[in-house]
This record gives sequence, structure tokens and C-alpha cells, in this order.
Amino acid sequence: MFQAERGCVPQRILTALCAVLIAGTFQLASGATGCVNTAGTSGCQTTIGAAVSKAAAGDTIQVAAGTYKEVVTITQSLSLIGAGSSTTIIDATGLANGIVVGGSTGNVSGVVISGFTVQNANFQGILLENVSSVTVTQNQVLNNDKSLSTAGGMLSCPGLPAPFATNDSDDCGEGINLTGVDHSVIANNVVQNNAGGILVTDDTGATHDNVITGNLVSNNPYDCGITLAAHGTTGVYHNTISGNQALNNGLMPPGEGAGVGIFAPGPGSQAYGNVVINNTLTGNGLPGVTLHNHAAPPGAPAVKFDDNVIIGNIISNNAADSFDAATPGTAGINIFSVAPINGTIVSQNVISGEALGLVFNAPGQATAFLNNFMTATGVANLGTGTVSATEDWWGCPTGPGTAGCGNVSGSGVTSTAWLTSPFSSTQLPSAVTSSGGGGGGGGGGGGSSSPIAISVIGPNGVTSTTNTFITYSSQIALNASGSTSTNAGALTYTWAPAPGFIVPGIFGANTATPTLQLHSGGTYQFILTVTDATGAKATATVTVQYL
Repeated sequence: MFQAERGCVPQRILTALCAVLIAGTFQLASGATGCVNTAGTSGCQTTIGAAVSKAAAGDTIQVAAGTYKEVVTITQSLSLIGAGSSTTIIDATGLANGIVVGGSTGNVSGVVISGFTVQNANFQGILLENVSSVTVTQNQVLNNDKSLSTAGGMLSCPGLPAPFATNDSDDCGEGINLTGVDHSVIANNVVQNNAGGILVTDDTGATHDNVITGNLVSNNPYDCGITLAAHGTTGVYHNTISGNQALNNGLMPPGEGAGVGIFAPGPGSQAYGNVVINNTLTGNGLPGVTLHNHAAPPGAPAVKFDDNVIIGNIISNNAADSFDAATPGTAGINIFSVAPINGTIVSQNVISGEALGLVFNAPGQATAFLNNFMTATGVANLGTGTVSATEDWWGCPTGPGTAGCGNVSGSGVTSTAWLTSPFSSTQLPSAVTSSGGGGGGGGGGGGSSSPIAISVIGPNGVTSTTNTFITYSSQIALNASGSTSTNAGALTYTWAPAPGFIVPGIFGANTATPTLQLHSGGTYQFILTVTDATGAKATATVTVQYL
């Protein structure tokens, strides 16, 4: 008996205009545009469902602002375009779903859904079932999963139909649910206040090669922000989770949830080759990125849980993991598996506000390169596997376990060599100079003939051989007072924004210790010019990444 992942929560398994308008009828030629408004004027339908039933494959239906109390079911290629999510509302109060694309018969492709608020469904707000090449964009999916019950301190979803009842009873299918879906895009939606956010499963078939990008998934109290869960044996694989914000999900007992969860819970489960990249994952009820497998008994169908990639994410202030996957403190990333797990890459993530950066508890091997661990423990290996954690930034130039740096916990972790300054994805090596000197970004300046050596200290006293610094504060101080010249006399300083970069506020631009006011997240670059008493000059490029 093993723990199944039903969503994120582990539970014990016990078993162009209206084309042809004649006398008020609504007939569309293929590729035509139909219309819906609440008054039924201009020959439009009064319900979205009526327009969909009269449309031909390839048509577009334009839906005017208003509230439509219905379930919209789409079983052919169609573009359903609302007047905007703030004004075009599908209110599914008392109904199973808001929008269903496909269904048990499947074989639907080429559907677009855009410009709606979908709210108050008993189960999934938007359900994509057995479909291909579907685009869901610029919608708000709010306050669905109304049938969720917390009676007796347990999550359940009375009335949830098969095949979802077996595995999704603790979240009612969440806000947006993909099952048996491939080559589809879920982009730039707001998904809030559902039981869980976006759920990707293989309940009805393999779900693969999809892109979930640019969504705000927040305040879904009982489950993960984005969940990739292999409930069956067909698999959840080759999906890309990119550029989303998953904030404050899974915080309400008896639920719990990660920012992004990837789960292959038991025998035969397949969740592999997925990419989690450039997301912001903060304040969630499990670690920012969580991977779980709970059972792989000898002789049972093999678990496939390899080659998932976690790269370039900003992860902070999430919770600890629990049950058999428990972590010894809050964690940015937790990888827990009973089955061997290999090919996992963790790279270029910035992890802060956690006790532990990366926790690995599995047989097998993980690779963690070029991460910025701003945590007391950068890597904790709790299991029998190994972690290759070289070329990471541990919070100070002297490496893991030294004063001011994060440490390594457990055996089987390789952590040398390490970065001596924070990793920056925009920092390139300085150009080679014929004389061997050089300003560039390296903190020297002016070539070998310059008598000036520039030294820059970043926020919180951090030094960097490339003068690249990371900050989480909108106001920071830099300090170049340690710069020197072989000529006698005082030095003067000028700080200026580099061409092509965001222009900040600079207070004290003609001092050694300016204060910078950073207006928004991004990369800032400055040119520091230091002049000595003889007029000799040197320059250095200083880069600040405001996260």
C-alpha cells in the first residue's frame, strides 16, 4: 500500500460577423464568424452553447460581454472568443464545469478559448479531455471546485464522475485540467481560488508535449499551483512549464501543495522529460518544486521518473515537505523517490528564504549546476543516491561550509569547484585584450597601462570577480572606495547607466558609495569611471540583477 498523489496531496489508497442570418436562425458557413449576446440582438444567439451547436468546424464565435450561466461543450475545431475576461463571464454555479473541450470520445483539435472568466463550477472550470492543439489564453479561472468537501478533516469531491473520481477526489479536478492532451498551450491565464490551479494528468491517456506558460496561479488553497501527476500508466511527459507565477498555493489544511509538483506515485507511473523553467514559485505549502514517487515494489511495472529539468526559477519562502517525503525544514526543491531516478537537472535557480535549497532523497543521481543557493543548507542528500553540485554559488566566495556560506548535508554530494560570485545568465566573459589588461566586466580597468585598480563591493558586502550582483531589494548601495591608484592623491568616481539597460535612480553618482533605486525587476548595468589625481582613468562594468 503506497501513497497516491491525487493532485498534490498524498492519501492512502484504499481501492468576423454572423455569416448567414435568415429569419432569426443561426447558420454558419465553414470558417465563418458567429455571435452571442445576452439579448439575442443582431441575429446572435443568447447562449454560447446554442452558438457552438450550430457552428461548423473551423468557425469563430464572438461572445459579447455578459454573464452566461451554462456549461459550454466543444467537440470540434472552433475559436471561442470572449469580449474580455473582466466582462465576459461563464458562471457555472450548480453545474459540473464551465468549459469542456473534447470528452470521452476525444479526437478534437484546433480549439481556441480566450477572453472569459470561468467561475463557480462544481468540478473543473476548464476541462480539456482527449484533445490536441488547443490554446487556452487570456482567461480568468476563479472559484471552481465548489463540490470539494473537507468533512472529517479529509478532502473529497462527491459526484465527481469517472474517470476522475479515482484520482482527483481531493481537488475536484482543479481550475484547469488537462488529461489525454498533447501539443496544446495554456498561456497568460489567471487561475485563482480553486481547490488547485492547473492539473496535468494521464487519467484518460498520455498528456505530453504541452506548454503551460505565463500564467498567474495563486491562492488555490488545497493543492499545487501546477501539478503534473501520472495517475495511470500512459504518462505525463515532455511538457514545458515556463514563466508562470505560482504563489501561495496549498496552504489550507487538510490540503497542501507545491508551486510546481511532478508526481509518479506508484508502480507503472511515468512522469519524465518535463521542463520547469523561469517560473516564480513563492509562498506555497510544499517546496517550490516537488517531485514524488512513493512505491516501486520488486516485480511491479517499472516507474519512469527520469530526465525532468528544473532551470532558471526564482524560488523562495515555501514550506517543508511532509509524510514519507518530509524534509528537515523548508525547502526550495525536494526530489523524493523510492524508485531510481536519474537525469534530473537542477540549474540556474535562485533559491532563498528557505532552510534548504535542494533536497535529494532517492536512489540514483541528480545534477545541480550554476544555482544560487541563498540558504543555510544548499544541498541536502537524505538518501542513497548522489548529487553533483559543482559550480554553484553558496552565498560567499569561499564555498560550502565556510563562514557566510551555505553548507552541504549528507554524503554523496560533490561540491567542488564552486562559483566565487553569483551566477548570472546574462554575464559573458570579457573580451581578450592584447595587453592582458582590460576593463570589461571584471573589475579591472583601462588596460595594463592604467595605474588604477577598481574594487566594487555589492549589496550586503558581497564581492564578485565579475562585478555581478543579485538583489531582492529595490534600493541598494554599492561601494568602490576600496579602489586604488599607484599615483598619489584622491580618486574621483562617476557612475552612469550602461546604454541599452534599464535606467535606475542613482543617488551619489559622483561618489564612491552610490545608492541605487531599482524601479522594477530585471538586469541593470552601470559604467563606473574612476579618475586619479593625475587624470588617469579606469572603467568597470557593474551588473545588478533585481529579482
